[in-house]
Amino acid sequence: MDVKKRAKIITDWIDNYCNNASYKPKSLVVGISGGIDSSVVSTLCANTGRKTIVLTMPIKQIKSQHDLSLTHAKWLKQKYKNVEHHLLEMDKIFNSFSQVLNKFDNEHGYANSRARLRMATLYQVAAANNGIVVGTGNKVEDFGVGFYTKYGDGGVDISPIADCNKSQVWELGRHLGVSEEIINAQPTDGLWNDGRNDVEQLGMSYADLEKAMENKDDPNYQKYLEIREKNLHKMNPIPVCTFNE
Repeated sequence: MDVKKRAKIITDWIDNYCNNASYKPKSLVVGISGGIDSSVVSTLCANTGRKTIVLTMPIKQIKSQHDLSLTHAKWLKQKYKNVEHHLLEMDKIFNSFSQVLNKFDNEHGYANSRARLRMATLYQVAAANNGIVVGTGNKVEDFGVGFYTKYGDGGVDISPIADCNKSQVWELGRHLGVSEEIINAQPTDGLWNDGRNDVEQLGMSYADLEKAMENKDDPNYQKYLEIREKNLHKMNPIPVCTFNE
């Protein structure tokens, strides 16, 4: 599909959702990390003409990641009159959280807690602005390998790019005019003190993951399945104990 058409379809889809939702949201709230996914989603939201609130929420953030988020926010505000940006420093919140839970110290748990604290923040801002939280996950992350935090960045109201592969998100970024620095940056979830990127965590590049998702004969297909199997608990419905009476 032509990238211009894809961008228009997504923009119209967001707008139509707001028009047809029973609670008629008046704003779109997006957390921006300085990564390509959130940069594309926030730009598509701004393209609707609706009030778009973008939040930068650093928690012990690597400076280069934080700077990209601020760069994107500045560009959005210059290009769109309907964009509002807020920098919410969250180190104190996270420090208090980790101190209260110091008996339950776990690095992976704290990484996910960063995402969940941001989710709670996004929903508070949305509530204060009669808005909805717009997700930034792509198809590889959301439906391929489950590379997101359950009830963290996975906790959203709508997911505009969840049917787009990562390569299509990069393509959208170029079409929309997103900073080349963001497009060329190594993808990372920004949840770790050591700044590890997505490839280091997943063990595969997005290009290889896409190929494996689309072709069972791909040499990396089994590796892709192994990653996927570990995260199926995120993608499957919540198990419910039911009674047949």
